[in-house]
Amino acid sequence: METTYYDHGTPAERWERARLFFEAKDYTAAARVLARLVEEVPEQTGPRLLLARAYYHSAQLRRAEAELRIIVERDPVEHYARLMLGRTLQRQARHDEATPHLRIAAALAGDFPEE
Repeated sequence: METTYYDHGTPAERWERARLFFEAKDYTAAARVLARLVEEVPEQTGPRLLLARAYYHSAQLRRAEAELRIIVERDPVEHYARLMLGRTLQRQARHDEATPHLRIAAALAGDFPEE
């Protein structure tokens, strides 16, 4: 099997490469690196969350939603995944589905409405 630039190196090297792409706002390239990395280490939240963020920023909202749902299913109190899931659903005009995730994210962050 031919190794491409995106797949070359150790998982740690690819993680760093993906982060560099992400920081450079090349979200599509970051997603290419991260998708393969997530396949190799599916139990790790960090790469999957960054993959979801790369999908979100590159307007691949269904893919972002799928990754975020996996994270939330595994760790229901993962604040940032909840927030991102809510925002991803909002961008898809699915506001009723977004609301519970955004409320949970706010509660987990300690942002309670003042009465």
